[in-house]
Amino acid sequence: MRYRGISLFDRHPKLIALAAGALAVGAFAPLSAWPLMLLSLAVLFSLWRNATPAQAAAVGFAWGFGLFGAGVPWLFVSLHTYGGMPMWMAAPAVALFCAYLAIYPMLAGWAVAKLRTRYAVSPLALLVLVTPAAFVAAESVRAWFMSGFPWLIVGYSQAPTSFGLTPLAGYAPLFGVYALSFLLCATAGAIVWLMPTRGAPTKGSVAISTRVRTIAWTVIASVWVVGGVLQAVSWTTPDGPAISFALVQTNTDQQMKWRDDQRAKVLADATALAQQSKAKLTVLPETVFPMFLHDTPLDTLKALQQIGVRNGGDVLFGTPIIQAARGLQSERDTRDLDYFNSAITLGVSPSGRYDKSHLVAFGEYSPPMFAWVYHWLSIPLSNFAAGSPAQQPMSIQGTKVGVNICYEDVFGAEIARMLPEAKLLVNVSNLAWFGRTFADDQHVQFSQLRALETGRWLLRSTNTGITAAIDQRGRIVSELPSYKAGVLTGDAQPHAGATPYVRWLDAPVFAFIGGIFVWVIFRRKFPKLPGMKRDWSGAAK
Repeated sequence: MRYRGISLFDRHPKLIALAAGALAVGAFAPLSAWPLMLLSLAVLFSLWRNATPAQAAAVGFAWGFGLFGAGVPWLFVSLHTYGGMPMWMAAPAVALFCAYLAIYPMLAGWAVAKLRTRYAVSPLALLVLVTPAAFVAAESVRAWFMSGFPWLIVGYSQAPTSFGLTPLAGYAPLFGVYALSFLLCATAGAIVWLMPTRGAPTKGSVAISTRVRTIAWTVIASVWVVGGVLQAVSWTTPDGPAISFALVQTNTDQQMKWRDDQRAKVLADATALAQQSKAKLTVLPETVFPMFLHDTPLDTLKALQQIGVRNGGDVLFGTPIIQAARGLQSERDTRDLDYFNSAITLGVSPSGRYDKSHLVAFGEYSPPMFAWVYHWLSIPLSNFAAGSPAQQPMSIQGTKVGVNICYEDVFGAEIARMLPEAKLLVNVSNLAWFGRTFADDQHVQFSQLRALETGRWLLRSTNTGITAAIDQRGRIVSELPSYKAGVLTGDAQPHAGATPYVRWLDAPVFAFIGGIFVWVIFRRKFPKLPGMKRDWSGAAK
């Protein structure tokens, strides 16, 4: 599109990038219109194509700010509505956090432009190799630095939908979500490369022949078709009989949950819902009771125990636990205590326990030099200790169950560490902190990728939603309506074996990305292979 002879891309690149970033949010749940991600990335890469490092950095920042500004507004609800932070402070805090997250696509843009100008990378290599590599590398650093925030990794847009039209999902059991991000970026880059160059021809640009265009479109189509075919491959096998489950959704209002005058009602409501279960495995949400385990009434714990025994199974529920340095606390004045966000089981099996190992910054612990933030927040139980990363799966009814708590299931490699021993995955969450936003829709989409990557059923029990059962192919088998108390029942099939992703984790993708950077920097030292007379632009050398 042009305006008075000047392309709108050239006239307002940062504004276009901002809009493209916001548009990408529609690729995630609840809309799940994943083609919007291709369009958004194509716009971004087109803006980066001939930009200087400074221009590419500015465009990348604008795109990232659009993505996170439109994609994580639920943080404001968490800080202001439930965290008690004043509005005048919560709004800038969310904006600053979005600006921090936007730094990663900003650095990716800068790196792409720098490599293009310094090492004279060809347009094709730039768009289908270097740009995707830089973009995914930035995503992975965002998912790691300062405990990580892997929310809205672009590959999550390929989680299976009710329409079943997400072909790239077939690569998830092989290489994980970052491979999906790379393939999306490479496809978007190829589309940009095949588009006519905007404005006057630039130095080094060439006309792409019809033959090369045909080859390119064939390669793109083949990658997507193979992804679709891979979805029919069974990487794991059923192991033993299906286990009946009952997933409890309590729908306890976050503002009411911690009030002393509501405590008895919260206990009674959760227990009454659990009483409806006739399943071998009954699961209640994260921190289902507003108190530490040692403060929970014995009558409540005995009731849960009896439910498990009555059903010939077990009840798993989330609870905060106080533990002294050398064993369980026995006195109220014990010093040197650790506080864990945990899940335990009661029933016919030996009682099991899992302590959350990947904590949420500012929600469950304060990063160094940021303790002052809690002066403005009133978050109950916000000084947890991290559990050991080497915890083993729980044994429930003879089946090894890998338990994770809330935010942990956005870290694929960490979920996979309990496999192949775990035959079934269970996530307990409390997303009431984010109100009636699409945070819970996004979160269940991330859970779908964990099921795909591991080849395991994943059962989610949440406070307000989305409580769901997800099969080993990442499909939502059943779910409860959000913000409605209820019990979701069904049968989950345990699976044995390990997908390629469980064996390799993210190493192949990161090695491939590293290889791209090494090739770009050192390729002049590599001799040409015999018969290399043409480049992939279709122009003879």
